[in-house]
Amino acid sequence: MNSINNAQLFRQRMQAGETLIGMGVTFSDPAVCELIAEAGYDFSWIDMEHGAIGIESALQMVMAHRGTNTAPFIRVQWNDINVIKPVVDLGPAGIVVPQVNSAEEAEAAVQACRYPPRGVRGYGPRRGTGYGAVSQPDFLEQVTDEPIVAIQIEHKDAVANLDEILEVSGVDIFCLGLNDLSGSFGKLGQHQDPEVVSAVEEVAAKVSKSDRILGISTFYSRETYARWSSLGVRWLNLNVDFANLYRAGREVVEAVRG
Repeated sequence: MNSINNAQLFRQRMQAGETLIGMGVTFSDPAVCELIAEAGYDFSWIDMEHGAIGIESALQMVMAHRGTNTAPFIRVQWNDINVIKPVVDLGPAGIVVPQVNSAEEAEAAVQACRYPPRGVRGYGPRRGTGYGAVSQPDFLEQVTDEPIVAIQIEHKDAVANLDEILEVSGVDIFCLGLNDLSGSFGKLGQHQDPEVVSAVEEVAAKVSKSDRILGISTFYSRETYARWSSLGVRWLNLNVDFANLYRAGREVVEAVRG
């Protein structure tokens, strides 16, 4: 499905060791995704967990990436097969699953994204088969390792269970979620707290020693980006549409009024 969602190209770039940059999407207008591609981002993070985005809008957003070099990722609301099933049928390059805290939960996320015998994904593709242009055997061969599976490590329980989670095959990206991770320690937003920093560094060290990709979803600054690079992070969702729009808009207002 490379022509549809750039999943194969994106996986090749991950395997080549490239650092890949994305931007969060919460507005339901697919033009935001088209803009992200025009700006040169490697992937989008379409947020169905916290953004006001329904399934119809998500489909239009994924379609807006076609013909670009940007890969659409969708963060689902929860690690549940019935939540994930309609989203993978949209044909995104990757699925981001929040709050994965155990090996069993990681395995469930992978299985929801894979057809039998590897998984339990129900069969009923539409867009992925080119609306009937691709035969079932050819389609199944194409999606053997699609979509790319990213799970979020954003709870102290996930940190404690990370060795077992890393043993689960089929997880491509381990993405740190700093706010919920700090919140699980009772220190929401205190990213520099020693306990939170220690947890982050433990995850970074263990994931970097594996054959998986270490990722993060956070804000951007030169200082924080340098830190994540030093920890081996190569998949970064930096900032989000509304924050970028607010910052740029506020700069204009302050420049004029100043």
